Amino acid sequence: MQRVIILVNLLLMLTRFFIIAFVVAWFFFITASLLSDGQLSTFSRLLIFIGAISPGLVAISLRAITKGSAGVKLLINKISFKDTKIVWYLFAFTFIAFIKGLAALIFFLLYDSWPQFGTTPWYVMLFGIAVSMWAQAGEEIGWRGYALPLMSKKFGLALASILLGIIWAIWHLPLFYIAAADTFNQSFPLYLLQVTGLSVIMAWLFWKVNGNLLPLMIFHAAINNTKDIVPSAWKASASPFTLNASPIGWISVVLIWVVAVYAIYAMIRKPTATISS
Repeated sequence: MQRVIILVNLLLMLTRFFIIAFVVAWFFFITASLLSDGQLSTFSRLLIFIGAISPGLVAISLRAITKGSAGVKLLINKISFKDTKIVWYLFAFTFIAFIKGLAALIFFLLYDSWPQFGTTPWYVMLFGIAVSMWAQAGEEIGWRGYALPLMSKKFGLALASILLGIIWAIWHLPLFYIAAADTFNQSFPLYLLQVTGLSVIMAWLFWKVNGNLLPLMIFHAAINNTKDIVPSAWKASASPFTLNASPIGWISVVLIWVVAVYAIYAMIRKPTATISS
């Protein structure tokens, strides 16, 4: 009976978090969309930013209500500079750039020509990662810091990472309807596959660094700032629910899932693979 009560409480905590996280973020995303007229104003960008960091704010608020300041401190302390090997920071920093470089090479082998390369200078990417990694705490505290440990207790880390990836991708869906956004009418099915694969890899990384959110923040920031080394964006379709996407996009997703399958295998091999909440 005690186990049933614990399970019910766990599911209630997760349901409450996801509902509030979606309602808050979608309010800001949809409002920004309604206010944009072919381009995003500074105010609309601010609304999107607030929506983007809201999962962490929701997680902190819920933790404060249920466990007080001590619980909030434990959640925030998951961002740590201690006891994490440099190799994991390098992995977080270079992963998506490596994937895009390999995708470009495969594209060349398949089509006998190179894909379009991005024009953003490398030092701008580095600066973007260094600055935006702190903003990524707004998502990572919520998704990986709060939700993933709770989900892993019920589903195991591997399945939890897949389920969280699906939820995480759907949470971004309103951004596919903002005309001025770079995701406007891009392929959401492709994005869903990509984000779910990345969620699996990030869960594996989170497990390997013993629940330290800092490498996850770097990983997230590196995705956002280096993904256009070889752009995956394709001409906008009539709807985001299309499979019409660039070859680079599909090649990148396949490569991401090659790594994700290994991560799933590694986590399944360790039935005790969970992360402390």
